[in-house]
Amino acid sequence: MTLTQIEYIVAVERNGSFVTAAEKCFVTQPTLSMQIQKLEEELGIKIFDRNHHPIVATDMGKKILEQAKNVIFERDKIDELIMMQKDELIGSLNIAIIPTVAPSIVPSALKSFVKKYPKLDITITEMTTSQIISKLKEGELDFGILSTPLYEKSLKENILYHEPYVLYATKGHKLLSKKIISPEDLDPNEIWSLGDEHCMRFQIINLCGKQKFVGANNPFTYNSGSLSSLTRMVDINGGYTIMPELSLAELSEDKMSQVRYFKDPVPVREISLVTNKYFTKNKLAIAFTESIVSSIPKEMSAKNKKKNILDIR
Repeated sequence: MTLTQIEYIVAVERNGSFVTAAEKCFVTQPTLSMQIQKLEEELGIKIFDRNHHPIVATDMGKKILEQAKNVIFERDKIDELIMMQKDELIGSLNIAIIPTVAPSIVPSALKSFVKKYPKLDITITEMTTSQIISKLKEGELDFGILSTPLYEKSLKENILYHEPYVLYATKGHKLLSKKIISPEDLDPNEIWSLGDEHCMRFQIINLCGKQKFVGANNPFTYNSGSLSSLTRMVDINGGYTIMPELSLAELSEDKMSQVRYFKDPVPVREISLVTNKYFTKNKLAIAFTESIVSSIPKEMSAKNKKKNILDIR
């Protein structure tokens, strides 16, 4: 049994295909298949059911794969120990961030992070929550930045900050006559929200009250993927939208007069750094976490969590 063979079987399980696994491992499909067949012959069992498409593990194969992942995890920990000994961060980092968070933290956090660790090769991609979860499970991402909790046993969550929600209304709207607002003031018929693929939409539904939202009678549906699109829709077509507070940085000073904050308990979303349970690049995660936390208001930090917040997850 070799480490290469172990990597190959884990790749097949993650991709459900010998062809795709070979591409991910940068070898030919016959080479990968031959090595896995040798391993199965050595162990005397079949690891994969090749009659199933996509390829799935046999019952015994599932147990072997669980141990195989532990082997790779321990191997990667050696690399982490060496990195810590050298006291430098090198290598690659593949990160995904949900679209409603990325504009608020990537520019400032990335600038300081890259300046401090110039030897890192960093790739950051905007993805929806479901895409990030899937790719974390498949081992295609180092970590994701998204709204939690996810209730996924195979993933680990490290809370970064709690971000309040605010309301942005069209000029002259009756809600702007109030200094602060409450969830009871919200009318689902007037809310412009993100599409179903965004977790923030469901948080807004919870904020309004599911029954109120489901019973809304708005004849026009706009499934936007952009907060800036929502503010434009509000300005032109009326009504209001709910926004994360950090996104207010994109508004002009004049537009800020159309913003209202919620009274206590303030509705917030929890933003976390999420990894696969086999993740080993802990030093990289800690460094990136520090860059993010240093770029947001201190009162939002997970360490400064307030008691008077409304959980709408």
